[in-house]
Amino acid sequence: MKASVIGLLGAGGIAQLHLPGWLSLGHEVVVHSLDGRAPALTERFGGRVVDSLDELLDAADLVDVATPTEAHRELTERAAAAGKHVVSEKPLALTVADSAAMAAACERAGVRLFPAHVVRYFPAYSRLHDAVASGRVGDPAVLRFFRIGAKPRNPWYLDRARSGGIAMDQMIHDFDQARWIAGDVAAVYATQAGDEMTTTTTVQAILQHRSGAISHVNGVWGDSSLEFHTGFSVAGPGGLIEHDSLRYPVLDYRGRSETAGPSYLPPVDPGATAASPYTAELADFARAVREGGPARVSAQDGVEAVRIAAAVNRSLTEGCQIALEDVQ
Repeated sequence: MKASVIGLLGAGGIAQLHLPGWLSLGHEVVVHSLDGRAPALTERFGGRVVDSLDELLDAADLVDVATPTEAHRELTERAAAAGKHVVSEKPLALTVADSAAMAAACERAGVRLFPAHVVRYFPAYSRLHDAVASGRVGDPAVLRFFRIGAKPRNPWYLDRARSGGIAMDQMIHDFDQARWIAGDVAAVYATQAGDEMTTTTTVQAILQHRSGAISHVNGVWGDSSLEFHTGFSVAGPGGLIEHDSLRYPVLDYRGRSETAGPSYLPPVDPGATAASPYTAELADFARAVREGGPARVSAQDGVEAVRIAAAVNRSLTEGCQIALEDVQ
């Protein structure tokens, strides 16, 4: 994709990472947001504000949807109908049906849909995938992932009806990793301690893969002082690969993704665009549009990640194992 115009919808935390990324790749960016934060965002990083969605769609070649999840489907369908390729923040939507409808709308319109599963672009995780794919551990048997951080300070994240809660908004990264590495998931079982709205929240999910592998995924939203922390281990007959972001920091970034507040996102410096996994993600999407080939993450990957997260939420509600084929 040659240098072109990107239409960025939203001006919150993720937009603070996407906007400088697009600009560093040589694209012009126009921004529209309903919350009044777009002028401050563009004053900080660059780009220009437009006053309406229609104006953004008229100007843009690709639309980047970085709004609260509940708006993703409508905005994606509007962009697709206007003939624009779409980047959508994860999760694609709160339900499998809405996620699949987004993918179908883009396919009908002949445009691409790229779910922003940025963890696939973090070096430790991409190296894990490549190592497993090359056979270093043999067929994966047991996988463990954890993701720990402070609760998001914006209250919409803590409302499961709007965000899907910790499973849909935070743990979906590791659900996607588990599927990327060990293949499709057949069933899940999950338990939760605490409540998103009032206390530290911990969810433990066990994923049974069709291959026979088992993934243990743990997510925590805690106190504002909690340092962001992730890690994994993958074991098979050929060995063990493991990583802990605090013991073995692969990335050396200064600052947080927000200027203040809890660290619920990885500690990425918005100014360090050249080394940012967010920029690598956007560059991959632009390359896929330009060359017509696949990106590291597909629309179907986004749909299946939502299916796993929805199954986990259903397991939390019903207290039993949930088959993925029953989650539509």
